Amino acid sequence: MSEFRADPLLLGQKVVALLETGLRTATYKLAVLMALIDYAIEHVPSDADAPIPVPIPDLAHRVLELYWPQVRPFNGSELRQSTQTRARIPQAVLDLRSAAAVGTGGTSLAVASTRAPDAYEGTITEIGLCLAQQPLHRLQRVPGAADSECFLYDDSFLHDQISRRALRAHGDRIVLMPGVATALARLAGLLKPALEIMWVEDVRRMNRYLDEDIPDVAGHLFGRERLSLSVVRGPLQGAFGPRCFYCSSSLGPDSPIDHVLPWSLVGIDGLANLVPSCVRCNRSKWHALPALTLVDRVLARDQKVLDQLAADLQWPTQYDRVAAVARGIYRSQPPGSPTWAGVGVTDRLDLASPRWWLSTATS
Repeated sequence: MSEFRADPLLLGQKVVALLETGLRTATYKLAVLMALIDYAIEHVPSDADAPIPVPIPDLAHRVLELYWPQVRPFNGSELRQSTQTRARIPQAVLDLRSAAAVGTGGTSLAVASTRAPDAYEGTITEIGLCLAQQPLHRLQRVPGAADSECFLYDDSFLHDQISRRALRAHGDRIVLMPGVATALARLAGLLKPALEIMWVEDVRRMNRYLDEDIPDVAGHLFGRERLSLSVVRGPLQGAFGPRCFYCSSSLGPDSPIDHVLPWSLVGIDGLANLVPSCVRCNRSKWHALPALTLVDRVLARDQKVLDQLAADLQWPTQYDRVAAVARGIYRSQPPGSPTWAGVGVTDRLDLASPRWWLSTATS
């Protein structure tokens, strides 16, 4: 048994200690860690001690998702994310926005990548190379330490001049150490908010004009102003009925759209994670994990209907990702954890009953 399986908090303590003692000249280390957490959630292995390969292009896409809204002007200015003159990742994101002709508006990355597929692939290549040359080989290294332990992944082949050819020779991937994926998934609810706080602090430090009187920097960086979901309200109600997904009460024209898997934890805006809701259920559920029966129901909806809505709206479905995230979240929760089953109703987590989405193998 790995030490992290026995005590996941040990991994969290090591990560936080690295970030607090190490040098952060850009927000890239924080982005890599958040991307690794999200990847771990979606790829929790059946064997909790198994090492997990992480393709660098996949990691690059997740980092791109993080910076996609952040490059938009904030109070009329572009926020610096690095102390260096040229910030490679934000610039790559801006170049993709330009190639897809979306500017700095609210167009989703999914739409932009469809409009400019070649530019998207080039962006993934550039960000992946940047990750390999900069944060990935420095993340586990403490300045001044003669020897730093590789406890997240083997970084011995990485360096600041590594080429695309060399990356391909190593499978274009890193491999998480035994037990790390499971521990990261279990700690997601604690680590991600801590990383966001550090990110906001770093951005304030790199942008001296951001004094304490300038509000909601976190909202700009991490999407507190969520994508407007009003465009999907009518089509979802038309397809599945104008009733609350949770309590079946009749809905009005301005009723909420709810994220079944909490948006605050996984941030999935795909149609497979969205349901019509009444105000009462929406407010009661808030950030809580839904009961397994609710996840069963949302994943049992007709995929062909969702795909057609997605095509009509130019909005991603993300069905497979929702299933993978659900699998990772619930596998990593302690038995008996409370889950939200309705207003004033709590179910204790019990994974004994077989569910297809829980038992599906992950790569």
